[in-house]
Amino acid sequence: MKLVSHLPLAALCLGIGGLFGIVIDNQIHGQIAPPIVMPKELTSYRDVVKRVVPAVVSIEAKATKRVANRRPQQQLPPNVPEEFRKYFEGMNQDDQNSNPNLGFGSGFVIDPSGVIFTNFHVVDGADTLEVGFPDGRKFTTGDIVRDPKTDLAVVRIKSDKPLPFLEFGDSDAMEVGDRVLAVGAPYGLTGTVTQGIVSAKSRQNLKLNQYEDFLQTDAAMNPGNSGGPLVNLEGRVVGINSAIKTRGGGSNGVGLAVSSNLAKDVSNQLLRGGSVKRGYLGVGVREVDAELATRLGVPADSNPVLVTKVYDKTPAAKAGLRAGDVILSVGGTQLKDVNTLPRLVAKMPLGQSTEVQIVRDGKVTTVGVTIEEQPDDYGQERTARSTPNRVPADVGLDVAGLNVSDLTPALAAQLGFPRDTKGALIMSVDRGSAAANVGLVRGLLIVKVDKAAVTSAKDFEQAMASASKEKGALLQVTRPNGESDFVVLKVK
Repeated sequence: MKLVSHLPLAALCLGIGGLFGIVIDNQIHGQIAPPIVMPKELTSYRDVVKRVVPAVVSIEAKATKRVANRRPQQQLPPNVPEEFRKYFEGMNQDDQNSNPNLGFGSGFVIDPSGVIFTNFHVVDGADTLEVGFPDGRKFTTGDIVRDPKTDLAVVRIKSDKPLPFLEFGDSDAMEVGDRVLAVGAPYGLTGTVTQGIVSAKSRQNLKLNQYEDFLQTDAAMNPGNSGGPLVNLEGRVVGINSAIKTRGGGSNGVGLAVSSNLAKDVSNQLLRGGSVKRGYLGVGVREVDAELATRLGVPADSNPVLVTKVYDKTPAAKAGLRAGDVILSVGGTQLKDVNTLPRLVAKMPLGQSTEVQIVRDGKVTTVGVTIEEQPDDYGQERTARSTPNRVPADVGLDVAGLNVSDLTPALAAQLGFPRDTKGALIMSVDRGSAAANVGLVRGLLIVKVDKAAVTSAKDFEQAMASASKEKGALLQVTRPNGESDFVVLKVK
């Protein structure tokens, strides 16, 4: 009886369960989304790689005879920070006197007739290059034109048929976060591709080249990548791989590529005339902070650049510019920062006068300067800075964390100042003092305090005693090489 009485209930439960299962099954199937189609560039770069790699070459640099004055590859140029290493490597320094192979790097074709773009440091010292393509073809050439000031070069080869080539893109249009590919021959491994993003734009003042505009990327770069292209996902060149920031010699995710917009201008001039002609003023400059700008009487809405030195027989010297002038604009174009000035002047027509707006002694004025062609060796000056020998303590005066002394003719001769130079010579700077914090160092000569001339240590002591404790004292200092600078020194 129990069995009979429970059958209808069991059947009902099975029926409801089946119906519920059908409903659930339909609901589940109804909620399944169609397959997600990922954009191809998120899953593979194969298409852009296929377009780019055939135009990227390896370059082996050779010298038919020993170049006595060539800089060893492992030795960095003067003033280059130690963590920056060019990666034109691949040769043992010990063998450089006997081995004609200088090293290797990369490059890429920019014209199907056989025009190749690369870094200057890849071809530096070479008179013959062996250019290799991914398909196995090799070419030998000595047709090289160079621009050391941007670390760029153009190489020509002769081919009996058109070569695959790449087009320049707009580096200014790239944004931080955009994906890029670095292509080249690291460690001689031709056709290597790495991927990453643009980490930063407009990296300048790194002391790698005289004219700088770098894209920074985390795409892996290693020795041998130099001269290869950094491309966007359209396969256009947005940078020329040039340097890495590293302590161990390998990629640490900080690569630097010369921007394509800078490279395009250089390549056009090299192809037209074999060299790059640039205008110049002939001044040393530095940025001005807000406090110093106020003391110098600079308008608040400007981006001033302080003239620290005017080189002899240059356009600036002929026009009467002086160390201590503050430049606001050139040819009607306001400066954005200290790097804007040389790049702006470099593109100006040669032989024509242009107006340079400056602040001198707190007053805004305009000076006419005739732009001349920049000499090849301009910007390569290296001046050793001497420091004075220790002098007896009773000779100097301790003022504001500084020990200063009169500049005697003997000290002037030792340091390289003209013998008739007057001022208060800094003999030492107290560690942690206000003077040390504003950058004053041993060997600088104080020539003015609050625009009043200082001819001795005693003058400096008196000037500091009467200076404003709230605003601080405006000091003008000079170096033996003629550079001037200004600092605001506040003493409690």
